[in-house]
Amino acid sequence: MSEAKMTSNHAEIRKWVEERKGSPSRVKGAKEGGVLRIDFGEPEDALEEISWDDFFRIFDERKLAFLHQDKTADGKVSRFNKFVDKG
Repeated sequence: MSEAKMTSNHAEIRKWVEERKGSPSRVKGAKEGGVLRIDFGEPEDALEEISWDDFFRIFDERKLAFLHQDKTADGKVSRFNKFVDKG
């Protein structure tokens, strides 16, 4: 597996997501603003798209960081991402 990076920089996160044709989303029906996700391609029924403003408001309120990978071990564009507590 290629190295993963962690950031809380909004511009960096948005650029990474948009380069992979993803959109900011949250799990439908989850409490307290929802569980954040990145939706790629065809929207998933369990997710609802939200604005970047709402996405980053929730992201900052929860003091999250974005763990992501740029390339897979074989050099392909990676979509690996995870939201983690900054601790």
